[in-house]
Amino acid sequence: MNIAIIAHDEKKELLVQFCIAYCGILAKHNICATGTTGKMIAEATGLEIQQFLAGSQGGDQQIASRISCNEIDLLIFFRDSLTAKSDEPNDTEMLRLCDARNIPFATNIATAEALIHSLNRGDLDWRELIKQAK
Repeated sequence: MNIAIIAHDEKKELLVQFCIAYCGILAKHNICATGTTGKMIAEATGLEIQQFLAGSQGGDQQIASRISCNEIDLLIFFRDSLTAKSDEPNDTEMLRLCDARNIPFATNIATAEALIHSLNRGDLDWRELIKQAK
């Protein structure tokens, strides 16, 4: 599966810790991330991560573009909902794209853990099932 990973500055360290904890599962999949987040995760875990631009430089738009082209199967986006962001409309648009494309996404650690365990059990392979049915 293709997994996109993003975090607001205030949530980057939490996301790094999440990726360390679930490195074994994540290593079985293709991971992409915005620039700073991807670099931090790669350094902490040794995971191979396709790094886009930093979110503020358009990395979030690069990931949104992949979502709109059905090239992302799962989005993990640790958001800081308590601090107003100047780029929040882009965040909302990315989540709207996930809804439109039926792409599961997590915006906090609790949901991310639920999705990562589902991924590990094979519960999120619904796109593969659709391909096989055709």
